[in-house]
Amino acid sequence: MERVIGIDLGTFNSCVAVVESGTPVVIANRGGYKVTPSMVAVTEGGKRLVGHIAKRQAVTNAENTVFAAKRLIGRKWDSPQVKNAIQTCPFHIVEGPHGDCRIKMRDKVYSIPEVSAMVLQEMKLVAEDYLGEEINKVVVTVPAYFNDNQRQATKDAGAIAGLDVIRIINEPTSAALAYGFGKNIDRTVAVFDLGGGTFDISILEISSSGVFKVISTAGDTFLGGEDFDQRVIDWLVDGFQHEHGIDLRQDRMALQRLKDAAEKAKCELSAVTETEVNLPFIISSARNEALHLQRLLTRATLEELTADLIDRTVQICELTLGEAALGKDELEDIILVGGMTRMPKVQERVSKFFQRDPCKGVHPDEVVGLGASIQGAALVDETHEMDMVLLDVTPHTLGIMVVGGYFEELIPQNTTVPTSRSKPFTTVRDNQTAVKILVLQGESRRAEDNELLGEFILTGLRRAPVGQVEVEVTFEINADGIVSVHAKDVETGKEQSITVTATSGLTEDEINDMMVDASDYAVTRREDEASEQVRQEAETLIAEIERLFPDVEQIVAGSDFGRDAIDKAKGVVDNARTLLERGDIAGLKDELESLGRTQRMFKGVVGKSA
Repeated sequence: MERVIGIDLGTFNSCVAVVESGTPVVIANRGGYKVTPSMVAVTEGGKRLVGHIAKRQAVTNAENTVFAAKRLIGRKWDSPQVKNAIQTCPFHIVEGPHGDCRIKMRDKVYSIPEVSAMVLQEMKLVAEDYLGEEINKVVVTVPAYFNDNQRQATKDAGAIAGLDVIRIINEPTSAALAYGFGKNIDRTVAVFDLGGGTFDISILEISSSGVFKVISTAGDTFLGGEDFDQRVIDWLVDGFQHEHGIDLRQDRMALQRLKDAAEKAKCELSAVTETEVNLPFIISSARNEALHLQRLLTRATLEELTADLIDRTVQICELTLGEAALGKDELEDIILVGGMTRMPKVQERVSKFFQRDPCKGVHPDEVVGLGASIQGAALVDETHEMDMVLLDVTPHTLGIMVVGGYFEELIPQNTTVPTSRSKPFTTVRDNQTAVKILVLQGESRRAEDNELLGEFILTGLRRAPVGQVEVEVTFEINADGIVSVHAKDVETGKEQSITVTATSGLTEDEINDMMVDASDYAVTRREDEASEQVRQEAETLIAEIERLFPDVEQIVAGSDFGRDAIDKAKGVVDNARTLLERGDIAGLKDELESLGRTQRMFKGVVGKSA
């Protein structure tokens, strides 16, 4: 059976999991970490860095280190969220050729799916290192409240990374899957998912027969830990400006140091009630004096700074419960997902709103990735050991624009997917031979306030008086939440359709070019890893031989044979050192056998004498 991995592509961190012998496990990266920062950087020499290594150099390379790309994926250049990011991020966000937003690192402009693909590719490599085989298929999670553009852009990111995304699954649903998998339970649960960049709340029914049914979902794709960090950054910047008259937002390196400090302080305040933010030499004054930032942040201050953000999550919960037509007493478990749910005030507000303590049985950083791996294994399972049914919903109302600029809904919010709905419309002018169908997603009655997913024109309608030609519009949503729309002239059967796939901001040619670049990177990365392994092995053997030299010389110094062996050993080590300095990996690889033989001989001599 082909392996399918599950990837939680997070705003702050990403995580990869796989099902082994019926048990889902999170795969640790080479550093032993089960989560990898969703950060990408390009060095001065043009080298790409992903994950922990990118995070470690972020302060000194702030302009070329990208974080929280997920908040920008699938968004238009002129959206308020992109404008907000431009003002607060130290890296360069620029306008793309298709009205999308892109990121400039060094002298190259990258699309957001391309940046996300770098993170996905890193998770793919982590999984392949662990499993010892190539991985092609993946289930990727997205926030439940992602719209169609954002979902499509995520699928594009998977394709660029060389992965076949066999299913896009909503993060809260994935968490519920991991929570209920193999437990044989009948429960109604709420998944409260507050991560690094997004917030979701989903109400689900889990049945012992293996059915996971989402009743309602809502969220905010621009509400998460990034916003909590930003409040702390603003507090630090405003305090510093009041004291020194200098706005630290103008200095990109200072801004990155502030971001790191804010995130660290926020995390610390989940365990302690106060912490000191201490950033020496943060900037120089006009008189060239080194200025320091030192402030005490208390948990109470943090809660005050972020009270409205937490209130917003509770308001969305209230809305979702109302749409599910459920009382709080009908919920049997509240599952907390996402790093921000570690904040004591968040837990307190959740407990107060739902009138019960949240469930402590899931890992907030790992549960989404685990659920994705379960879904992946179930999709390719031929033994029926992992039989289960996932019934998710569309998070947004779908419809078209009608005369007067109004939004006519075809598929209401929280409709179970996959689904299909049709509705008849009539022409609005005499002898009208074509209709333009604008496909929209959103909750406003005014069409212009909703997200435009795509548009197409149905031509060749018969000439007739106003209202005499009937056009049937059909919306279909597949299991990934991807939308397709058909329109046909009821009388003639003439039809036109659109699958909403071209709205991620990338053309098919661009995606193919990016796939080639990503594939080249993977090959180079593998070669670099192999070279590094040879280098490390050689350095270890040289160090071990040199450590044994004094003892061996003392033991064999009296014989001609011994002196000859010592000279040969020195020649092997000197040659290996020269190859190391030249970076001649092929030569060094050939020399490993001689180094190994010398090391074994030295150990044998010392061992016999002992």
